[in-house]
Amino acid sequence: MPTIRPRRSVLYMPASNARAIEKARALPCDAVILDLEDAVAPDAKDAARAQAAAAIGEGGFGRREVILRVNGRATPWGEADLAAAAKAGPDAVLVPKVDDAADLEAYDQALADAPAKTRLWAMIETGRAILGLREIAGAAARTRLTTLCVGGQDLGKEMRARHTPDRAPLHAALALTVTAARAYGLAVLDSVYTDIGNAEGLAAECRQGLEFGFDGKTLIHPSQIEAANRAFSPTPEEIAWARKVRDAFAAAEAAGRGALQVEGRMVERLHLAQALEVLDIAEAVAEAAP
Repeated sequence: MPTIRPRRSVLYMPASNARAIEKARALPCDAVILDLEDAVAPDAKDAARAQAAAAIGEGGFGRREVILRVNGRATPWGEADLAAAAKAGPDAVLVPKVDDAADLEAYDQALADAPAKTRLWAMIETGRAILGLREIAGAAARTRLTTLCVGGQDLGKEMRARHTPDRAPLHAALALTVTAARAYGLAVLDSVYTDIGNAEGLAAECRQGLEFGFDGKTLIHPSQIEAANRAFSPTPEEIAWARKVRDAFAAAEAAGRGALQVEGRMVERLHLAQALEVLDIAEAVAEAAP
């Protein structure tokens, strides 16, 4: 069995759209986020909440993780959203605009009655969150937190940054978020790409996210799933090399050695760890295949 769960493609779906929710049950994404926040108009929030809770209860999403993104605690809908989430018991609850560890702990407390399987995902989309990443990620030890999600649109707006194809203004924030997630054993997801018709731009940003170290990408349209799945899946060449490294260290003559040569390349124990991670990801991806 794989030791990790693939989150290459994590698709936002408006919880107010029953047709979209039904469609999500058959899409090749790794996870679905039923969104009560940005994707739902104020006058539709209550109906969307009830519809999302019903969909979670009905199930039918197969291997896909189901996450419920709630409105912030300070909004008119936040308290009811959190209560409904605790009762419905999705795989995770995604909470917006977490500024610090105290915010995260308050959300965690609001989910005290949720099933044990329900984890906490946090949006990293404010300047204060970037400055408090160590404390936020460190709170995983005492909360349900398992995943950080970058909200690049909101963060860029708060920074008054200009949008550029290479996301240069956000590089520091992206790297710091990945670093904090890895330091505390969390999964970490890249921000959405909003130019839905630009397949080349999406592919480039997926590659960039992979290079930064993200596990996958949050998406806003089903047409983006294939690109994300492709980018965040190990290639056949990467899998073959990882097997060679694993097997070389497993060989009897390699016992106790910290470094050895594989096809003329020097590899160390850190490369073995990387190889095993690639193989875990590949196995998880294979398990997730239709």
